[in-house]
Amino acid sequence: MPELPEVETVRSGLERTLRGRRFTHVDQRRRDLRFPLPDHFARRLTGRRVESLGRRAKYILIHLDGGEVLAVHLGMTGRFSVTLPRAHERQRNGPPPPMPEACFRHGGEGSGVGGNAIADVLRSPPPYPSPTEGDGTKPEKRGETQLGEYVYRHGGDAKHDHLVFTMSDGTVVTYNDARRFGYMALIPEGELETHEYFAGLGVEPLSEALGPAYLAQRARGKKADLKALLMDQRIIAGLGNIYACEALFRARLDPFRPAARLTTGTAKPTPAATRLVAAIKSVLADALRAGGSTLRDYKQADGSLGRFQNEFAVYGRAGEPCPRPGCRGRVRRKTQGGRSTFYCPACQR
Repeated sequence: MPELPEVETVRSGLERTLRGRRFTHVDQRRRDLRFPLPDHFARRLTGRRVESLGRRAKYILIHLDGGEVLAVHLGMTGRFSVTLPRAHERQRNGPPPPMPEACFRHGGEGSGVGGNAIADVLRSPPPYPSPTEGDGTKPEKRGETQLGEYVYRHGGDAKHDHLVFTMSDGTVVTYNDARRFGYMALIPEGELETHEYFAGLGVEPLSEALGPAYLAQRARGKKADLKALLMDQRIIAGLGNIYACEALFRARLDPFRPAARLTTGTAKPTPAATRLVAAIKSVLADALRAGGSTLRDYKQADGSLGRFQNEFAVYGRAGEPCPRPGCRGRVRRKTQGGRSTFYCPACQR
């Protein structure tokens, strides 16, 4: 599931495309994703102007004129792709470049990184229709310039394009979700903080609110282990399994030790709390600079893959030598809370 760096990277990419533009057409191809879409979803979005984009935890927040927010959770396989209009793209970037080599290298059934999609961003794409045109003609019978060409360029999972948004400048933004674990909601701006999706969330890990004193206070009296504390969205919002493992490695902390080691008897932070806060912030910042991590399905809004998976110290590296200089340990994998924990038992204590 995408974590904070991946969601923030997608948000940033969408902001360049959506901000200041209106939804001129919304092609809603099904009634639900993980949960039912809002009533009259397409009609309520059509004509609305995007004022800004934000993020809270693992949610993308699209602020609309009229005082509503489109909240989007990507689930496990949800992703957005952006198709720029020909004239707009040529004006900005000159002639359209060829499809990137990575689109072919990572495309195809059974490929590892990047899933089975061939490309998500087209520089000068052909138009593509809805599942049925206004006259009821099925698009697959209308020639190669229609859906057949779209499937060729986008990959075999084009059937999972559940929502297609056309913007006022001609840009087309497509939401694809093979497993349909993502979901969307339209929420009044003034009710955002009290909405069921957001009311119980903890602090943002890259904000000043996450400091050693806060972590020590929240760890006081906890019987949970350190990793469980980090994964609790009521304490830290947006931090997930990958970056919890990496942060604990950087802080040299055993994931299985009690969280209470972060606090003294008087609820003051220990040196371990100070190291852990610094490690959380640094690993997230590094992941953001790398565009997140692509393990299977995640892609940025421009179709490119994240790169931080190439910098993992322990995640997914069970059996390999510990990368910390001078350490002779080997990375281990152990199931913890139903998730895989990767750590070095020699230097994480």
